[in-house]
Amino acid sequence: MQVYIVGGAVRDELLNRPYTDKDFVVVGATPEQMIEAGFIQVGADFPVFLHPKTKEEYALARTERKSGKGYKGFEVYASPEVTIEEDLLRRDLTINAMAIEVKSLMDDTILTGEVIDPYGGRDDIKTKTLRHVSEAFSEDPLRVLRIARFYGRFYDPKADHNFSIAPDTLALIATINDSDELACLTAERVWQETSRALMQDCPYAYLDCLQYMGALPHIFPSIANALGDDKIKALVFQALQLAGQLNLSLQQRWAIIMLSFAQEVIDVLNPRHHSNHHPHQIDEALFSAWASKLKQVSHNLKVPKKTTQFAASYANCSGYLAAYPYLGQHSDSDANSLSKLIVLTKADKDPSELHELIQLHKVIEMAWQQLEMTDFIKAYTQISMSDIDPDLQGSAIGTALSAARINAIAQIL
Repeated sequence: MQVYIVGGAVRDELLNRPYTDKDFVVVGATPEQMIEAGFIQVGADFPVFLHPKTKEEYALARTERKSGKGYKGFEVYASPEVTIEEDLLRRDLTINAMAIEVKSLMDDTILTGEVIDPYGGRDDIKTKTLRHVSEAFSEDPLRVLRIARFYGRFYDPKADHNFSIAPDTLALIATINDSDELACLTAERVWQETSRALMQDCPYAYLDCLQYMGALPHIFPSIANALGDDKIKALVFQALQLAGQLNLSLQQRWAIIMLSFAQEVIDVLNPRHHSNHHPHQIDEALFSAWASKLKQVSHNLKVPKKTTQFAASYANCSGYLAAYPYLGQHSDSDANSLSKLIVLTKADKDPSELHELIQLHKVIEMAWQQLEMTDFIKAYTQISMSDIDPDLQGSAIGTALSAARINAIAQIL
């Protein structure tokens, strides 16, 4: 009997990333031997056992064969004869198909430290490549979501070189997109992968990767269509980046994605336009229509009710939150607007939702400001000596450059 640490723990160790979860594969054992050792069997489809003390998962080595549609359409074969190399062959990516042997079932001390890497995972870690282990990758549509999640997990906006997807793996993903396999994924399973991806440090990278792979229209058709608006996409992605940096909750991050359906009111949420939209001028019907649309989208995707309700609450309250800095200019209507905020969020009973909505709104405002400042900086830096009178001398050069740059910014205000 041999026992191995496999998958994510080995990968993250080689990447010098922290990890807490460890998964184990046992070669040469039977279910009866595991139970005799005190392990508790929990796997219904294949033999998986919980360690009697640590409760970590130990799975018997197994192989898989495609037998039907979707991610559940597999026949599993577990036997003492299955080798560690055969077990690793069924995994999705080479970086997840490595193992390190430990002493025994009851002692997970590393035996020699040798990394069992039959499919080139270490080389792909060095080159930051996400590559499939075998052609069987295309048999499991869930792997499209998983590869996007791993891309997002390792994505760093400041890095010169991020993980990329191998061309032959992209070709396999294209075959999945062209088949009906993605339609076999349950909405609950899609949400499970998506919610995990959205809670990563750079949540927009998941959606960006799905879009790059051509899978977004198949998995989230309404969101894919909405993100075709460049202004909406830029705002959503910038706000998601901030959400990751500021550790916003899952429901706040989902509400940001639901900005995709705010086309009719998006300019009202721009902090530079707030002064033109006092509370008494807000068209509540437009915000209500946005809330209804996002509730429909979320319902179709089986998003949890609480998460959906929070996003809808932001849609209904966002116009008043946007106008909040200008309260006091119209005292009667302003007091009415504040009262509506309290009623909509039930803040008189518990202000926590309102506080979370305010935090979310500030993040969206910050995203607007960062995007616009990027445009202003671009306009400023595009002005050079070639844009002013070549006959100018001395301090007149600086004065002319400054005036030209101010004018360039004014043109896009």
